Amino acid sequence: MSEFLASIPPIAVCFLVCAAKIVEITIQSLKTCMMVKGQRLKAAGLGFIECIIWGLVISTIIGTLGDNLFLLFFYCAGYATGLFLGSTIENKIALGTSNLELIANDDSTEKITSYLREHQRGYTVFDGYGSTDKMNMIFIVLPRKEAPKVLKDIRRICENKVFVVASEVSKYAGGYGMVK
Repeated sequence: MSEFLASIPPIAVCFLVCAAKIVEITIQSLKTCMMVKGQRLKAAGLGFIECIIWGLVISTIIGTLGDNLFLLFFYCAGYATGLFLGSTIENKIALGTSNLELIANDDSTEKITSYLREHQRGYTVFDGYGSTDKMNMIFIVLPRKEAPKVLKDIRRICENKVFVVASEVSKYAGGYGMVK
């Protein structure tokens, strides 16, 4: 490997290290998300690939890092870009489950529950009281990938007159349409 690296221009080595680091850290970000979401086998596979790339990258730069500040810069740029790319990809594939907690008045609650029944979504409604009026709390658990559309639809039908707290669910059991 060192013979190959010695045969190419130093700037090409910098870009090669940067590209490898981007791939490695992107994989690391996705692996971490998969571990948190309980997808251990996929996370282990990604971890294996990550470790191979890390070994190749670190063995490439360890001896020359002090002599080549450009290499250090490209290593760091690859790391930062990999973090950004990994979190962007994870956000797009939206692993896991979301919990939407909505607080709405009676009129909005009726619109929301009608929408949820129409779209065959499970929900639970609790009566409550806000600072000035009777309010309802509506709990919805759904795949994270579907949460943005459902939330957008709910905000539209309620004319933004609903308070929403969205969070990720790590574990659940049972529920309408949610049995694991």
